[in-house]
Amino acid sequence: MDCLREQQGKRLHDGFFEKRSKSRSRFVWVPGPLIVGAGPSGLATAACLKERGVPSLILERAHCIASLWQLKTYDRLRLHLPKNFCELPLFPFPPEFPTYPTKEQFIRYLESYAKHFGLRPVFNETVVSAEYDRSFGFWRVKGVSCEEGGCCKPQETEYVCRWLVVATGENAEAVIPDIPGAADFSGPLVHTSCYKSGAAFRRKRVLVVGCGNSGMEVCLDLCNHNAYPSLVVRKAVREVFQISFLPSPTPLFSSSIPFVDYP
Repeated sequence: MDCLREQQGKRLHDGFFEKRSKSRSRFVWVPGPLIVGAGPSGLATAACLKERGVPSLILERAHCIASLWQLKTYDRLRLHLPKNFCELPLFPFPPEFPTYPTKEQFIRYLESYAKHFGLRPVFNETVVSAEYDRSFGFWRVKGVSCEEGGCCKPQETEYVCRWLVVATGENAEAVIPDIPGAADFSGPLVHTSCYKSGAAFRRKRVLVVGCGNSGMEVCLDLCNHNAYPSLVVRKAVREVFQISFLPSPTPLFSSSIPFVDYP
């Protein structure tokens, strides 16, 4: 704990350690920012900090980086924006990648990104609470770790840091609204985070609720697998041309960005 200096023969933060000594959890002091989540945002934050000589620690509840992309996406997924707008800082996409990289290509890019910057997240570590201790100016973050499969006894760890970065993503958790009559439905009720391919729905009638990116792509995938989907939308749908029909996009960080408006 060299970060805690002696002051007049007494350690500056003795009160802090007396407070945490009552806890039976393992204790880890993080000298730099603590980052929760090893997705694109968490990796990019850690890489930018490391580039400036600032150490950090990443906690990830899954067993891999970009767990949302690796575990909760459908097979046909591609980036919905051109790669020019999706690359992470300090590390461009390989030039041979198409304008819209596939799911597998994007995951490979993220793994290369982590390897290039030497990022080593702590996997299988679920953050259960984060509390700011105003008395000492530290974050007290509690994590519970367990090996994949859950066969071990969970171990609780208390991480203490001055800075906390939450990079868990806006789509990390599945949300299924309360639909009247859903409990009486005899068929499967599947969230898109659990959908992989339309092969399991061949020659079946499927109702898709929502016309966002996922809803539209799932409908197309069902059609390609000879299913019979119906799409339910809340409002009128405006069709958007694929980028191949539009002028080539300009990189986001160039001097000017042209906007093309199609009715």
